[in-house]
Amino acid sequence: MKDRVLRALDSVRPGLQADGGDLKFVRIDENNVVYIQLIGACGGCPMSTITLKQGIERIVKMQVPEVTAVEAV
Repeated sequence: MKDRVLRALDSVRPGLQADGGDLKFVRIDENNVVYIQLIGACGGCPMSTITLKQGIERIVKMQVPEVTAVEAV
C-alpha cells in the first residue's frame, strides 16, 4: 500500500511545486491514516488545510481507497 500512496502523492506534487511548495511522506499508521509534512510555501500557507483535505486527501483516497485520512504533521 505504501508504494501506491507514494505514487498518489507524486501525482499531486507538481501542483504544489508550481506554487513553491512540496510535501514529504512521513508514515502510514495502523488505521491507514497517511501522515505528510507540507514544506516550502505550503508549510505556512493559510490555505494549506484546504489544499490538504480537498486536494491531497481527496486524490490519495481516490487512488488508494484503503486510506482513511491524510493528515499534516
